[in-house]
Amino acid sequence: MLRSLLCFFLLALTMPLLGQAQPTDTVRVPVMPTVQLDTVSVAPSAVDTKGWLLLDKDIQLELEGAVRNLYNFKYDKAEKQFRSLRRRYPNHPMPYFLLGLSTWWKIMPTNIQTKQYDRTFFAYMDTTITLAEKMYDKDNNNYEASFFLSAGYGFDARLNAERHNWRKATVSSKRALNALKKSQEANGLSPEFLFGQALFNYYAIWIPENYPLLKPVLLLFPKGDAKLGLQQLRSVANNGFYTGTEARVFLMRILKNEENNAEEAMPVARYLATTYPDNGYFQRFYALLTYDQGEFTECERVSRDILEKINLGMPGYEAISGRYASYFLGYLMQHRYRDIAKAKDYYLRCIVFAESSGDTAGGFYLFSNVNLARLADRDKDYTAGRRYYTVVKDKADHKSEQYKEAKDWLKKHPK
Repeated sequence: MLRSLLCFFLLALTMPLLGQAQPTDTVRVPVMPTVQLDTVSVAPSAVDTKGWLLLDKDIQLELEGAVRNLYNFKYDKAEKQFRSLRRRYPNHPMPYFLLGLSTWWKIMPTNIQTKQYDRTFFAYMDTTITLAEKMYDKDNNNYEASFFLSAGYGFDARLNAERHNWRKATVSSKRALNALKKSQEANGLSPEFLFGQALFNYYAIWIPENYPLLKPVLLLFPKGDAKLGLQQLRSVANNGFYTGTEARVFLMRILKNEENNAEEAMPVARYLATTYPDNGYFQRFYALLTYDQGEFTECERVSRDILEKINLGMPGYEAISGRYASYFLGYLMQHRYRDIAKAKDYYLRCIVFAESSGDTAGGFYLFSNVNLARLADRDKDYTAGRRYYTVVKDKADHKSEQYKEAKDWLKKHPK
């Protein structure tokens, strides 16, 4: 996921999804100019919003189905409507941004691993930026233009960071921050404009607490307010049209990963999973929370649904989702139903999914091997036990109980 350098630069952008990277001492953080992000909101009556597609209720009504299709991974249906909008507004950044957002959600389910959509994605964001710049050049108080500049540069920075194109990512991040500075003045006009400010407020507090190496850079920026940031995210989630679902995604991830509050993350995840039942990313996150919270009946239902959709070849359902679902089912077969044969089968499927996606550093891959090793030992199948415990010894943290268990077992059962 993102390296520490971009963790800070991207925190204030409109729609990147921060990863859970570990800080690295070898990354050099470029110096950035001070950016002031005030909390001023412009009263709607003070701004001429004529011609703004972002606030056009008729456009929102027209695109309601398309936005739903986008997040439900019905890409073709969504993009058909976005292209229709493009034919009517060929010089406006919105249709290109929405087409880029659709492309982004083709990349997301693979944890940003696939590169087959990169060129298309960058092309849409480049066009979004170009058209937004033309709008801004005509009127530098056009907050809609600033919104699309911030969003376009933000997405461009995010993917360049994932691809380790650090120079491009840094330049785009800086430009996105400058655009955010301008667009946040219109927070009072629409919840769409509040999204970037909400992310800044939260991560400006969270990042220095978790990435102390970046504290010197944070001196260039105003103080955040994590509590306010979460309140603002909830407001955008409940009221935003274009950014509402993205706000919910952030809220779900923050509550689960950063706040360690799976209980509060659950209703957000359940909403996303039930509203968009064909979104593999939402489904697997929801399955994870049901597993964590002990809702095993629901966990089994969602996990089986995920594997069925993988078998059907549905868009956005691939090895990563399969790894989650097969592990959960393996655990349930072993501990809930005492069906050891099925448990072994699901654990093996989890290992295959993990190896096919390259996710073999730990996690479900590690624990599938641990459980298979224990079951092999129970059956006195020492050849299989040796095979699985060798993997555990190679993959587990040397301070973990799993590593100690594997090391001790292999010592007692030499080849």
